[in-house]
Amino acid sequence: MRSTLARAARPLLLLLCLCLLAGCATSPLRGSERRQLAGKTVVVTGASSGIGRGVALALGRVHANVVLAARGTAGLQSVAAQIEAAGGTALVVTTDVSWPGDVERLARAALLRFGRIDVWINNAGVGLIGRFEDIPVQHQARVIDVNLKGVIYGSHVALAQFRQQGRGTLVNVGSVESEVPLAYQASYAASKHAVLALGRALNEELRLAGQRQTAVATVMPFGTDTPLYSHIANFSGHTPRSLLLDDPQKVVNVILHAALHPREEMPVGWKGKLSYHAHRLFDDLTEWLAATLYHHQQMERAPATPATTGNLYSPSPGTGAVKGDTRARIRREEEARAQPMPR
Repeated sequence: MRSTLARAARPLLLLLCLCLLAGCATSPLRGSERRQLAGKTVVVTGASSGIGRGVALALGRVHANVVLAARGTAGLQSVAAQIEAAGGTALVVTTDVSWPGDVERLARAALLRFGRIDVWINNAGVGLIGRFEDIPVQHQARVIDVNLKGVIYGSHVALAQFRQQGRGTLVNVGSVESEVPLAYQASYAASKHAVLALGRALNEELRLAGQRQTAVATVMPFGTDTPLYSHIANFSGHTPRSLLLDDPQKVVNVILHAALHPREEMPVGWKGKLSYHAHRLFDDLTEWLAATLYHHQQMERAPATPATTGNLYSPSPGTGAVKGDTRARIRREEEARAQPMPR
């Protein structure tokens, strides 16, 4: 398999070099940019854990007004305490983005407290892995409820407010899978692909309406080492894995840049850019290569584990964290795999 993959990957090597030369736009904000965010009101969904938590804490450090939304109240309260300690202002609004009434209540709470919404970040999401036909359909529908419908609900209330204000920035967190669908993540890939299409269509509507001060950006991370993999819904039969996981701070930085300098599509880092551009040029080859590599890691090398619905229907316990331990766990699993079997 290695020789086959090596031959297939050759057309992508030039793209890799170009992505590296072009830079990754994942650096922290400059001082002037941090000052631009000070005092701005930013709604962050999925703020209790992972990328959303990292974005919320970064906004607190620049003294923004941060409206924190997620299902887990304890996690939101811990983020709020850190934001307040850093000199920012936080508002906790327990929210299930799959319920439109919850999202409308979130917007009302933000406006009641701060009077306006400058940036709305749709970050909340859930994961699901496994062979498509092995996953009960109600679990796949739940992924669509959160990852797509939640973004639609958030986008709807945000854009209505931006129209009233005359300006605003909507940041939707998609995925590299918005461009490159991955085997064993069919419903997740479908939800993220739809988020990208939503952003494209909304930007055209804004252009046609002459709303030049309102923009929609879709941020497209590569696989990221957040706590997602510790509470992902998993019907693959094996511990969840991903290849070459990025550090979450890289994604946080791009989301902050998107809040100030939105572009329609913003793949994160060299791996995200390589995947994005490779799929534009070699769509079938890119999908074949990604699926083959992922199958090898997820279905052939990962240790066995029972099926779980993870946090599809209820928030994960605890107060949450920005970083996960997936990279460290995979190293431990590979070290254990390398140990000789007892005789």
